[in-house]
Amino acid sequence: MQKVLSEREVRRAIRQWLFRNGWGRNCIEKETREQGVDMQVCHNRYSRYFLIETKGESSSASAKSQRETAFVYSLGQIITRMNVGKARYYYGLGLPASSASIAVRRIPWQVAKKLLLYVFSVDAKGKVKQFRWQDMKLAQSKKPTISLSK
Repeated sequence: MQKVLSEREVRRAIRQWLFRNGWGRNCIEKETREQGVDMQVCHNRYSRYFLIETKGESSSASAKSQRETAFVYSLGQIITRMNVGKARYYYGLGLPASSASIAVRRIPWQVAKKLLLYVFSVDAKGKVKQFRWQDMKLAQSKKPTISLSK
């Protein structure tokens, strides 16, 4: 049985990934019950911010539908936090790998490009993979193959 990642574990893995990749100045995180974006972090060399909404996994029997719900809910939360001012923030969804795969397939890459929206996928071992709009475009352009043999 695979380990169920909590929201806190997803945040911790993404925070470590961000720190290793040049982000980390003024990192602000909220606890699960607080309002606002889950993570706000500034780049170490220039004044650019990443605002990230995170979700954990569910251990319920209906985990498959819960993954879909977590993706949709986190997408709605990050979109409501987008500011149309002059500042160009990067936005991210931090999700367990199972929910992130849904997000990568379902968020139109054109929307991700326009909104500077990234998906952070966290696996059971805490390894993080960042998906950019180019990665989403590639994933969405692959045609499913149909096997005609029995």
